[in-house]
Amino acid sequence: MVYCNELADRIRAVLAGIDGACGATEQQMFGGLAFLIGGNLAVSAAARGGLLLRADPAASDALCAHPGVERAVMRGRPMDGWLRVDDAAVAADEDLARWVRIGVDYAASLPPKQGPRSSGPRAGGRGTFSRRA
Repeated sequence: MVYCNELADRIRAVLAGIDGACGATEQQMFGGLAFLIGGNLAVSAAARGGLLLRADPAASDALCAHPGVERAVMRGRPMDGWLRVDDAAVAADEDLARWVRIGVDYAASLPPKQGPRSSGPRAGGRGTFSRRA
């Protein structure tokens, strides 16, 4: 796996401070390390650097207006609600926190997935973590 461990650690630190992210899980996905809420991808330390982020598809145009943000392309097609946020756009901790919050808020708004992906430790990941006191 080629994601940035430093970025993954920074994402973990942000998630630890978000109430809605308690119980988030990690899973290797799309070549990166994904952080899931209720089995739904919120944000990932992407294999190509930066973030792969889930967001409200209706907000895609507004979010892509930010420098360093574009729709993720999957199977040759730009996808609403799936965003690539480059390294420069998350270099500052407050910028990373803003993008992670967007992903967490959207993932938390989705129905939890049933089955083995929705809870518990992930194979190859660090499992469930909770907010630090």
